[in-house]
Amino acid sequence: MTPSRDISRLIEIMAQLRTPVTGCPWDLEQNFETIAPYTVEEAYEVADAIARHDLEDLREELGDLLLQVVYHARMAEEQDAFDFGDVVEVICRKMIRRHPHVFADKDGNIKPAGVKSAWERIKAEEKAERAARRPANSEPSGSLLSNVKAGQPALTRAMALQRKASTVGFDWNDPRAVLQKIREEADEIEAALDHGDKEELAAETGDLMFALVNLARHVEADPEVALRGANAKFERRFGYIERALASKGRTLEAASLEEMDALWNEAKKKESSSSRPSEHSER
Repeated sequence: MTPSRDISRLIEIMAQLRTPVTGCPWDLEQNFETIAPYTVEEAYEVADAIARHDLEDLREELGDLLLQVVYHARMAEEQDAFDFGDVVEVICRKMIRRHPHVFADKDGNIKPAGVKSAWERIKAEEKAERAARRPANSEPSGSLLSNVKAGQPALTRAMALQRKASTVGFDWNDPRAVLQKIREEADEIEAALDHGDKEELAAETGDLMFALVNLARHVEADPEVALRGANAKFERRFGYIERALASKGRTLEAASLEEMDALWNEAKKKESSSSRPSEHSER
């Protein structure tokens, strides 16, 4: 099968990779959930190429991201849900609908492990080729951290930087040591508050957040997942405050901080009691 500028060729390639028996063992094992992390990673790599103003790399990374769309569309087609054409049609319809001023109607045979190993080797070779094309001063030469993508969200990148540094022993051995570092960072924020320097406060707050990510890593918690959980918890408890006030015919604006704080603690207590096993369930 030869390369082509036609999108239909890419769709054909994906279909062949996903064909039972004759297709790629690794690709055949995948599903939406296992491919999703790669989709996110490719989006980060597009952002990284943009941040580096590397248009040649951007062209390649956009191709990798397009492959992810084709991959998901193929798996959906296999389930008779939708195909790539449906994806294109939906986005075209959406763009036309959102831009009426522009589009006005004028009328109105290898083991999966071996596949993965080969894939990693080839990807490393491609990465080296891309690095060779870049200007010598585009990234720290030989730096252990140079391969940590700059286009990632800060929370994700903090975790990646710490993991990379830990591979050479630059790490704490005990989560309690990280907790002590968090206390130190909190003390530095308190000192910065006395100075009233906004830039210093921002920098010290960043240090505290970085230390918190480190703690999450040491206790084997994904900081993104943990923060999402905290967000959901905040929404639940704040919603309780709103409902409790509304039941009394009161508004948030009319309530005092003390009153809202008391309702917050009430919501927290209710959540805690409901999460405990009942006497019946313990028997």
